[in-house]
Amino acid sequence: MADTRQQEPRAADLWEEHAALYVRTLGAACAGTVRPLLDAVQVGPGTRVLDVGTGPGTVAAAATDRGAAVTAVDSSAAMAELARAAAPRARTLVAALPRLPFRDACFDAAVGNFVLGHAGPTRAVVAELRRVVRPGGRVGLTGWADVPAAGQTLLGRALRAAGAPFVPTDRLRPPWSGYPGDTAGMARLLSSTGLRQAVCRTVAWDHRVGAGAWSEGLERLLGTGLLTAAAADPAAVTRIVRHAAVLSTPFLSPDGELRLPHVALLAHGWR
Repeated sequence: MADTRQQEPRAADLWEEHAALYVRTLGAACAGTVRPLLDAVQVGPGTRVLDVGTGPGTVAAAATDRGAAVTAVDSSAAMAELARAAAPRARTLVAALPRLPFRDACFDAAVGNFVLGHAGPTRAVVAELRRVVRPGGRVGLTGWADVPAAGQTLLGRALRAAGAPFVPTDRLRPPWSGYPGDTAGMARLLSSTGLRQAVCRTVAWDHRVGAGAWSEGLERLLGTGLLTAAAADPAAVTRIVRHAAVLSTPFLSPDGELRLPHVALLAHGWR
């Protein structure tokens, strides 16, 4: 029987044409985990770091700022170009998990910020990262928690209020990926590949963005058809954005900035 998993679209494929828009919107919300992720795997001067699924290069740039020797990869050529601009001191390649073009044990640390669930079966992804770090090296990964914070539910509530169809969950996180979505499951996932002292905790932060910029970004995202099960027509887009503006009021600060609470999982272990 053919392996239909290989026919599933990758998240990178979905965003290839909209990479710059992703950076300004959803990608910006993912930056809150960068510092704790690099801290967890002890990235500092001279650390040989692999950043997988680098996207716009946020993690790679932060690691090079710490003096690390960074190699960054992404399966999207458009994202890789953005990463090269954001982290010019990093070596950036187009490559896809779960098979990477690196020899065994050639990095001190391997990290992936919100990669799990989008890059193939999760156990295969973690096992590949374990393979490329040296004995005593570290692997660190973040992912969205099954129970989101209030700021993360804003879009979904706006879609419901506007009567707009949701994007199918399995389009963004295919069920065959095996993503756990909770701290215990993430720790078990890392342990199952042979990583030692595997632990997972939650990380909470506020995604801060101007209210006007957030509404504009939402409107542009809705225009791509990537957030709804069917492409939203202009009237539906207007309706969703209007509901989102009302629902975002509790998160609005006096200076016009939205402070949207987010929560994610941070797991790490040692080879």
